[in-house]
Amino acid sequence: MQLGLFDLPWWGYVLFTLGLTHMTIASVTIFLHRHQAHRALELHPIASNGFRFWLWLTTGIITKEWVAIHRKHHAKCETLEDPHSPQIYGIGTVLFKGAKLYRVEAKNTATLQKYGHGTPDDWLERDLYSKHDMLGIGIMLAIDLVLFGPVGFIIWGVQMLWIPFFAAGVINGVGHYWGYRNFASNDTSTNIAPWGILIGGEELHNNHHAYVTSAKLSNKWWEFDIGWMYIRILEILGLATVRKVAPKVRFNLTKTHCCDIETLQAVIIHRYDVLANYAKYLKQTAVAEIRNLQSREIFGQQDSHALDAVKHWLQRNVDELPKTEQAALEQALHSSKILMTIYTMRQELTALWSRSTASKEQLVIQLENWCQRAEESGISALQEFSRKLRCYD
Repeated sequence: MQLGLFDLPWWGYVLFTLGLTHMTIASVTIFLHRHQAHRALELHPIASNGFRFWLWLTTGIITKEWVAIHRKHHAKCETLEDPHSPQIYGIGTVLFKGAKLYRVEAKNTATLQKYGHGTPDDWLERDLYSKHDMLGIGIMLAIDLVLFGPVGFIIWGVQMLWIPFFAAGVINGVGHYWGYRNFASNDTSTNIAPWGILIGGEELHNNHHAYVTSAKLSNKWWEFDIGWMYIRILEILGLATVRKVAPKVRFNLTKTHCCDIETLQAVIIHRYDVLANYAKYLKQTAVAEIRNLQSREIFGQQDSHALDAVKHWLQRNVDELPKTEQAALEQALHSSKILMTIYTMRQELTALWSRSTASKEQLVIQLENWCQRAEESGISALQEFSRKLRCYD
């Protein structure tokens, strides 16, 4: 007996459910994340209101709350004030209870006031979406039941769990815990997978942390961001205008003798790529030196295990390392001139884009001085990296 308007085979229900949840994922990544939170693109009112209405039906998300919490995550990333850091709360908590962390932070009026600026404040938002956030979810349930009968309740349940698990759990949890990194950003963000399809391109989370205001999350030629594909379609239809995308890293192989203003600007803009290359070039040398220290039994057994993780500081700031790793690093630096040189040169390199009081001309001189000392260090990997650094253009 058919209880709904449609009677589909099992795979029809699966495909329909995936289609609905994908529409919600697209609304989150395009409207909430790239448009509202980071202003990476502008949306035509037709598209903006369409996304907002669909999110009301399928998630009950209030735009100001989501945007404020996400902006705070970037501002306080992996500190005690980060609303959903797996380094603070643990991967299990963020993965399976991420929605709870979101609800707790949404009650923080200070967060909403400080980070929720610029979000919609029209009568729809004030008198419908914010006041009656559960009404839309109820309407969605009714629609699913009318269309598919009792099966509609299962479809609705999947819709309700999709965003809390994949957005609040997987992206906020796994996206700061496991995966690969193109850029050595000042956090543990990772790209979960190179093909961002299931979660709308948000899988490329490390790329996003490196270039926060980019409307395009893919960066390497072999990466794919389906959210960016949708944005390009909207742009063709006149429903979106891209404001900013991540600039491409370019190298001028003829620039091998001295640094100039263009080199400095490229190094600052692509600083996380610079640090990722530093780690790539110096990792083997650092690990070999660590193994050498271990073979000489300079460390006890417990510190020896912690020392294996010291190589993480090539990808992260030292103050972000666990205390055991910081202690192991300090001991290693006092025991190895090579490690001390690698460490010191990295610290000095990051200081170049932190010195706001220095003029561009002074920074160019400091960058050139850095390259000269790197090339006189006697460490072949550091010399090779310095020659690469001069080619940023």
